[in-house]
Amino acid sequence: MKAYDLISWLEKKYPEEAAQDWDNVGLLTGDDRQEIHHVFLALDLTEETLEEAIHNGADMILTHHPMIFHGIKKINNHSFTGRKILGLIEHRIVYYAMHTNYDVLGMADLSASYLNLTDTTVLEVTEERDGEVQGFGRVGQIPREMTLREYAQLVKDSLKLDDVRVYGDLDRMVSRAAVCTGSGKSMIEEAIAAGADVYVTGDIDHHTGIDTVAQGLALIDAGHYGTEYIFMEEMKKEIHEEFPDLVISCARVKSPYTIL
Repeated sequence: MKAYDLISWLEKKYPEEAAQDWDNVGLLTGDDRQEIHHVFLALDLTEETLEEAIHNGADMILTHHPMIFHGIKKINNHSFTGRKILGLIEHRIVYYAMHTNYDVLGMADLSASYLNLTDTTVLEVTEERDGEVQGFGRVGQIPREMTLREYAQLVKDSLKLDDVRVYGDLDRMVSRAAVCTGSGKSMIEEAIAAGADVYVTGDIDHHTGIDTVAQGLALIDAGHYGTEYIFMEEMKKEIHEEFPDLVISCARVKSPYTIL
């Protein structure tokens, strides 16, 4: 099949216009007329994941985070971005990214299902599509009222993480949670307004943590990678159901940092 067959299907499910204006999604390098047989999925296109894709024999890479965000004046081996672009061209690998369009139309509901949220609503509305509001994050009820400690353990277990950081009284009872994958501290006010007892996201800094607790909202920082690596297995399943003849592999699950 041609790369554009897969790309056309992806863009019907997760159209580029659903992405934020500052984002850079879609076909970033390569020829969409190229024949593809093996799609490699990753959260980020690092030099390590590119080597893994090449080793696996991939001819198309699909990531959540775009490798290219801003204009590039030079493409050469003197920068890590330049080296990756050269590697993609050298090995004839088509590269496609789906970031905030997938956050809105896929990741929000996916993360809510991982955290067992029910009766969910959109945390931050970005648009109305097909008669329904769409946007970042979800807020809903957790399986039962439990302590913050218990819910933090549920989050840790559900996402198969080694650790989570918790801001708030661990013995406090919680029943309503909000979630936004990646870096979601800009939506803390929305989580408070939605009546959440606890907010699950990533990239929480010291002052944001203590200030949010002072406003009555507990935080569970499950990490940027920890909340979003679920993209890989979900897209593998979706693509396989539509294109069963494609070989699909995922980057090795590996946190970008190590806690000693």
